Amino acid sequence: MSAEDLENYETDMELALYREYRDVVGVFSYVVETERRFYLANQVDLQVRSAAGEVYFELTLNDAWVWDVYRSARFVKSVRVVTFKDVNVEELAKNELELPDGGPFRR
Repeated sequence: MSAEDLENYETDMELALYREYRDVVGVFSYVVETERRFYLANQVDLQVRSAAGEVYFELTLNDAWVWDVYRSARFVKSVRVVTFKDVNVEELAKNELELPDGGPFRR
């Protein structure tokens, strides 16, 4: 396999991951970003902890999707994340009215 073949493969995998994200983002309530991963989740519990003078974050995510191109199973029931780095949790806006695809009112 050439370097170009490998690069094309990785590009295709990233594009497929983006398309999957686009298809599933509407069923989740939160976006969670950590130093290492990006998650979608329906329940988020963020706890600030300290030990030996160090502050860290403990996250528990339920009903989650993990942005990871190399992960075969991106949907997970529960995720526990412990990190000393910043954590961003954002609640996604929900549309009050969803229009059906293919109808007279196109998006």
